[in-house]
Amino acid sequence: MMKLYGYFRSGAAYRVRIALNLKGIKVEQISRHLRNGEQRDPAYLKINPQGLVPALVLEDGTVLTQSLAIMDWLEETQPNPPLLPKDPIRRAKVRAFAQSIACDTHPVQNLRVLQRVKGLGQDDTAWARAINLEGLTAANELIKGEKGPFCFGAEPTLADICLIPQVANARRFKADISGLTRLQEAIKACEAHKAFQDAEPEKQPDAE
Repeated sequence: MMKLYGYFRSGAAYRVRIALNLKGIKVEQISRHLRNGEQRDPAYLKINPQGLVPALVLEDGTVLTQSLAIMDWLEETQPNPPLLPKDPIRRAKVRAFAQSIACDTHPVQNLRVLQRVKGLGQDDTAWARAINLEGLTAANELIKGEKGPFCFGAEPTLADICLIPQVANARRFKADISGLTRLQEAIKACEAHKAFQDAEPEKQPDAE
């Protein structure tokens, strides 16, 4: 069985859990407590030198890191159900939406950045709230013309996988995204889907 190193509250690990659930793949979950610094343990740094989660260890011992790269591997090796549309333009649009969150919104409000912001004497919660609202407002515009109920149609895609963990962060930091109506439609569809429900942070073995 593959091993997934993660943390219940990590948005990046949350993405991979959703993708694995959608693909119907079972893994052994191993927690690295980010707030306690377990990701910097020398033994874990041998697995992922970046000291980040997630890390997926395959059955042959191969280590994959970075959530988007892990999900690309899943899509290429376990293509059903697909996380991306067949049409190249549609695939690009889904990827652009996903990357707007995973590359532009999530990294600047994660734990490492918030610790730096707080260390500079600034309000880290206000920072995270503003970043989440800004990023999700843009995401709402990206799918405004797309048919639902999910971000890009009748089935969940990579876009929805990246959206929901970011929504969890937005809620944690009390960013008001209630007015983002197209996004709210996708959120509702995802939250009714078992693959997303089973990946929720509070349902993980290391939840606090």
